[in-house]
Amino acid sequence: MLASDSLPPVEKQAFDRLSRTFRPGLMAFFLRRVGNRAEAEDLTQEVFARLAGMNREQMQSAEAYIFSMAGNLLRDRQRREKVRFEYRVDALASESVGIDQLDPLRVAVGREILADLGDALSELPEATRTAFILYRLENVDKRAIAAALRMSVSSVDRHLSRAISHLIQRVREKT
Repeated sequence: MLASDSLPPVEKQAFDRLSRTFRPGLMAFFLRRVGNRAEAEDLTQEVFARLAGMNREQMQSAEAYIFSMAGNLLRDRQRREKVRFEYRVDALASESVGIDQLDPLRVAVGREILADLGDALSELPEATRTAFILYRLENVDKRAIAAALRMSVSSVDRHLSRAISHLIQRVREKT
């Protein structure tokens, strides 16, 4: 399905005119930068898909807008490729050092540590445990925790300090 298929007839004509005018230039722009015809076509189609969903009357200069959008798509693509590359490098480095990401021993140790932390949390008073879980695991704001538990923000801070101290003590006992 083409990006222009869902447009009213008048807008479809304007969109098709933009496509005829700018598609060859966009293809050349992308092809020079990515070196892959299929990927250049995908990026060109992405530009026109985004254009189909916007009000083209607000554009000052169609050419400047379209090629700015194309440049932004390339930057997004480069960022994604960089993240993928770094992940592959890290994975290869881990393998070459002999670290298996899913080593059964590491998984078992991790589960044991989580169980120990769960036990340590269960030893805490309910308000302290709840405040800690909400703040550290659920990322709830201290003011929201204070309101939910009907206490002051400074009380929430004290509960969090107690919880952290208790967990640190339990970890030290295990090592």
